[in-house]
Amino acid sequence: MKVMYVFLLAFLLGCGFVERGKIDPYYLVGSKEQREQLGSLFSLLNDDGDELFSLVREIANAYARQKEYGRLVNFLGSRIESRPNDPNNAYYLLMTAYAYTQQEAYPVAELYFDVIVKNYPDLLVQSRSIHLVCLNQLLNIVRDPERRIKYYRKLIADFPNRTELGEDYFMLGQAYEQTGEWNLAIQAYTQFLSFIDTDITGFPNADNYAKRLIDFNNSPKDWTFESLNSIVSAVQSAINAGDSWRLWSYRAKVNFFARSWAQEVSDDSGMDDFNLQVFMQGTNVQYAPTLDPSSNATEAYLKTWGWNQSLSTWYLYFRKIYFPLDSNIHGRWEWAGVYYGEKF
Repeated sequence: MKVMYVFLLAFLLGCGFVERGKIDPYYLVGSKEQREQLGSLFSLLNDDGDELFSLVREIANAYARQKEYGRLVNFLGSRIESRPNDPNNAYYLLMTAYAYTQQEAYPVAELYFDVIVKNYPDLLVQSRSIHLVCLNQLLNIVRDPERRIKYYRKLIADFPNRTELGEDYFMLGQAYEQTGEWNLAIQAYTQFLSFIDTDITGFPNADNYAKRLIDFNNSPKDWTFESLNSIVSAVQSAINAGDSWRLWSYRAKVNFFARSWAQEVSDDSGMDDFNLQVFMQGTNVQYAPTLDPSSNATEAYLKTWGWNQSLSTWYLYFRKIYFPLDSNIHGRWEWAGVYYGEKF
């Protein structure tokens, strides 16, 4: 299988050929000094000693410095075609892929990265794993979630001591979400949370996101309502009756928040002191006749006032539940939190 891939790639490259004992003028480019240097390097390729790999790499690097990516690809292709069992072919394919990335030919580069991971044993060059480089490049290029799952799983399995392992688990969870594999997504997020203080580029509240999803999954979810109208009506009825216990029973039992509009989404510091009985005692809490105009198909706000607190105006926040893992819960509504003060 590996030999077949080698010849296929060589064919796709349209490689030039460097004959033994003869230097193809096509490969001698650049200034006079650069051409002379390349000629000297090529003249040494007839040797099969331990320095052969270093010579090939130096020639390839010379082309890369000149941005002669076509010649770099053809040169390496000729090496792979003439020596299909060379143990360094994985590295030559990696440099070929690099040349294509520099030309922004990402689909072609992707082919090479994938072939290296699938069909060649790993190789350390300057203490760097070729497979690790390829997997990172593939995850930068590939957007298809099913393929990303495959690459993240291999990355985690083959390189379990990476400092980025927490990020790998979070991004694996994201990919599982995109394919609808929610049980596996939650497993990946659970693994992610075992890594403390892991920063995820583009996800400033990743740990909060994962924790909320896991907590919701593990909860009874018995506070949800079929529709927005039904939960708002229930809340209004409890307020009309001044029944703090009944009102409190309607809240979400996990991930419920109480914060000012200016507080960070991840800041739930006010929840420890949240006591509806105290806030309703001796008051006449009222609510607006309609939902706030900013309400939409997935979120809604009900303005209330008269609470026994310095910020007596509260906006009750209702949220449509996104939880495809359970079709009986997905699409229902919950009273998810409270915002203190006037909305801005």
